Amino acid sequence: MRPGPRVLPVPPVAPPAWRDRLLAWRHRLIASPRFQRCAAAFPLTRPVAQANARALFDLCAGFVYAQVLAACLRVDLFRLLADGPMTADDLSRRLDLAPDRTLCLLRAAASLGLLTALKDGRFALGDLGAALIGNPSVAAMVAHHAMLYDDLRDPVALLRGQAGPTQLSTYWAYAATDDPAQVEEAAVAPYGALMGASQALVAGDVLDAYPLTRHAHLLEIGGGEGAFAIEAARRAPDLRVTLFDLPPVADRAARRFAEAGLTGRTTTLGGSFHHGLPQGADVASLVRVVHDHDDEPALALLKAARAALRPGGTLLVAEPMAGTPGAEPVGAYFGFYLLAMGSGRPRTAAELAGLLREAGFARVREPRTRRPMLVRLLAATAP
Repeated sequence: MRPGPRVLPVPPVAPPAWRDRLLAWRHRLIASPRFQRCAAAFPLTRPVAQANARALFDLCAGFVYAQVLAACLRVDLFRLLADGPMTADDLSRRLDLAPDRTLCLLRAAASLGLLTALKDGRFALGDLGAALIGNPSVAAMVAHHAMLYDDLRDPVALLRGQAGPTQLSTYWAYAATDDPAQVEEAAVAPYGALMGASQALVAGDVLDAYPLTRHAHLLEIGGGEGAFAIEAARRAPDLRVTLFDLPPVADRAARRFAEAGLTGRTTTLGGSFHHGLPQGADVASLVRVVHDHDDEPALALLKAARAALRPGGTLLVAEPMAGTPGAEPVGAYFGFYLLAMGSGRPRTAAELAGLLREAGFARVREPRTRRPMLVRLLAATAP
């Protein structure tokens, strides 16, 4: 059974002044080294103090954790262990690493839940390591993060706009040009492949939350190489699909459609939404597209989508959203990622709903997705 729609949150009301004073007092207390020692010693507060200390350590050590994961993926450690546990010595030979360095990697990976250290001294996959085998898009993103780490080497300079050209702005070629339609295929191939791999990860969640079998014609805006469109077409056998993206991206999508045997039901068009979108679809999708744009171009994009839809048509906006309960760090990640990219920002569901209404949509609701940390979904109706 699919989860039901979620009521969009009401904008928060400013707290009274006494609450600000209470928070300030609480923060002064927590900052006190004496209070920290007492809290760590007192039985009733010890679990909270220990959890806070662990969380603070994780924040400081997070980069190292990410590099442990990157190393495991680069040496293909998880696939080596897919058929069963192995000893550190056997893995040392297979990985072409010195025994002590192999043990360092294995113990680090086990501490993060990627592996499991067995009592007999062998190492097996952990739940997280096993999950990564079935999600190749995660491995692609981890490898891609090498550029992000370089761009974040001076985060304050990035925040102040003093970091100069970033690697991500070059990688996402459309973010660094005033005329995205002129981007050449060589510039879009790397990010097209990355988006194709990662788009498949969220396509199922979006289509589970909002099946397209009730619709006749999907316009996928910024659809990349067609991963979402292909999944949509497979699930809805009578659905016609038009994919719109930059000309070289649309060309790559056409080849993907042909390989999937969908040429008869699919059309690809290249261009820029600034010059208008193809007309006549009864449903359109923006899958992880809006957050790539600043507010003004994002609003222009939503208005273009509204103008392209038939009366009563539906626009689907699917992306990770800031303020997602239980996944608040998603906003921090995408905030700095998009800052390094040079365009866009993460938005809350309420902020996106406001943009959709400003663009002319009459009704906005949120069908629940299975993994809101990865993707949430807004469905907006054109009047």
